[in-house]
Amino acid sequence: MVRYAVSIVCAALCALLAACSVGPDYVRPQALTEMPDHFKETEGWKIAEPGNSPLPEMWWELYADPQLNQLEEQLLAANQTIRQAEAQFRQAQALVQSARAGYFPNLNLGASAIRSQRSANAPGSAGAATAGPTWDFQMPVALPWEIDLWGRIRRSVEASQASSEASNDDLAAVRLSMQAALASNYFQLRAVDAQKALFDETVANYAKYLKLTKNRYQSGVAAKSDLLQAEAQLKGTEAQAFDLDVQRAQLEHAIALLVGKPASSFSLPRLPLMAPPPEIPLAIPSEFLERRPDIAAAERRMAAANAQIDVAKAAYFPSLSLSAIGGFDSSATSNWLTWPSRFWSVGPSVSQNLFDGGFRQAQSAQARAAFDATVAAYRQTVLTGFQEVEDNLATLRILETEFKVQDEAVQAASQTSAITTNQYRAGIVSSLNVITAQATELANRRTAIAILGRRLMASVQLVKALGGGWKQENAVPSNPVETK
Repeated sequence: MVRYAVSIVCAALCALLAACSVGPDYVRPQALTEMPDHFKETEGWKIAEPGNSPLPEMWWELYADPQLNQLEEQLLAANQTIRQAEAQFRQAQALVQSARAGYFPNLNLGASAIRSQRSANAPGSAGAATAGPTWDFQMPVALPWEIDLWGRIRRSVEASQASSEASNDDLAAVRLSMQAALASNYFQLRAVDAQKALFDETVANYAKYLKLTKNRYQSGVAAKSDLLQAEAQLKGTEAQAFDLDVQRAQLEHAIALLVGKPASSFSLPRLPLMAPPPEIPLAIPSEFLERRPDIAAAERRMAAANAQIDVAKAAYFPSLSLSAIGGFDSSATSNWLTWPSRFWSVGPSVSQNLFDGGFRQAQSAQARAAFDATVAAYRQTVLTGFQEVEDNLATLRILETEFKVQDEAVQAASQTSAITTNQYRAGIVSSLNVITAQATELANRRTAIAILGRRLMASVQLVKALGGGWKQENAVPSNPVETK
């Protein structure tokens, strides 16, 4: 038995060494027909030096906001969406191990005790009297093993490994998305705080103007309509300030959800938005493809789909397997596990499907179509990435110019309001002029704050579009650009 087993194992090893995979190996398809060598909206932006990471891993530290830094740390530790993605990645890793198990034989141990009665009229018995019921005790050990002659198992492992890498990239994409969502909500909250501070200051100024108008009315200098207009302006502004509290509460609750805390027990101190967005270094477009986790995930899914084509093609070829079985068989427990009760068999087997009604052809067509779909998804992801970068670069460039013009409008409106108020004190203009000037100043100041908030949120979206601080660690084929 040992001699035969050694021969079979040697034959199996030879078959494994000579094993081949049907179909060509995977090569990454070309991302775009024409790859741009620069971003269109890069005027005035700093390009990262070669060899350096365009963005630090903890990219939010560019904003120099301790509160934001603390929140991002809490998000990484407690965000449930990130935890879900991590669990899915572990599941993908387990599937890789499951696929790799196909390289090895299975070892099965069984035991059975069967009591049976043979029929006296069974073929071969010729109606002779038979003995009574008998026992059959068996303890077989089976060792089935499929030889991966055509690379089906190897391609399945490649597909699982690529899917696992895609899942890892998905995890990075989810992490970046949650980080960006937190930063965006945070800056919106700070913009609301800045508007709230503006309204508090404005309400105080309107209260002073109401007192001035009331004194002038009591002195008989101003009409009652002036007093009512000043009071309406004050109350209306106070009402608008309450609406900001609603926005702030909702943003605070959204941040609580992101950091994994109940909204009822989470609060942030008021801190008006002041600083403009930081300078964000850019990568060139060719490096950009290596820096976005969603692009990397789409590329790995192409590799997985490519391997599935080979799995489908391997079904056209014969299946070779080795099987060995041995154990003990006896009709009595007293000599069940004795050497004379042993039995064994070992040998190869080959099977080939001759007709399946077009099933294998359909499976191959399905695998090819799935691969073509992943190629299209990959290229669409690349195009979307370039669009998002260009969108946010343009937004930041235009908003920076708009903010400068708006700041000039704020200065002019502020001076107009101060001059008109002094003229009202002197009796040169009516209260309507003052109210109009004050409303114009408030509107321009609110617009300036809103623009600053939009600039910060656009900078966060640019960081996200550039891939954040993530850098592709796993090697990705970068030679041929032809598809299979």
